[in-house]
Amino acid sequence: MPETSGSQPETLSRLRAMTQKQEQILQGAMQVFLRDGYAGTSMDRVSVEAGVSKQTIYSHFQDKQGLFKALIESVTIASFREIFCTEDLHGEPAILLREIAETYLTEVADNPVYLALFRLIITESQRFPELAKLYTRTVIQRGRLLLSQYLASHPELGITDPEATAQIFFGSLVSYVMVQEILYGKEMMSLSRDRILDSLMSLVLAHTGKDS
Repeated sequence: MPETSGSQPETLSRLRAMTQKQEQILQGAMQVFLRDGYAGTSMDRVSVEAGVSKQTIYSHFQDKQGLFKALIESVTIASFREIFCTEDLHGEPAILLREIAETYLTEVADNPVYLALFRLIITESQRFPELAKLYTRTVIQRGRLLLSQYLASHPELGITDPEATAQIFFGSLVSYVMVQEILYGKEMMSLSRDRILDSLMSLVLAHTGKDS
């Protein structure tokens, strides 16, 4: 579900062209950001963790925010490349929508790095709102735009407000991951993914007579 200030093809081109040195820096940066938080991360610490000079980091990523942005792009696009690295979505609604939902839950809930990054963004959002806005632009806005366009192109679904429905669709998945994986819902009120997915499909496909 990624989007950046540039176009999606430009972002993909940057990631494909990423050098081994840049990947090395991002790996080191990930360790420091997750260990020390955004405020506690410095280029000096990233330099030590990544095993490169501070000037090398600046030459590739400009500043700390640029480094964090590249990290978000790398993690999210790697997670959702197959579905969202496109200009639009295609496929039978009952199949595609379930595939999107399953991919999101698998790539987020089962990915400790993604979960840790997500938790960091939430934790730092009050002190550094630009981080939350960056994630929203990179992940949420892209996903909602693509899905709302897809829903609007399928009148047989009987959806009167595609944008709001897209928000509800992804909001349900995000809420599920947050409650189950971050707020310890898995221990206190566990709810299987299949039940969430089956109910979500039934709601979206209600007017088609298909729910799986």
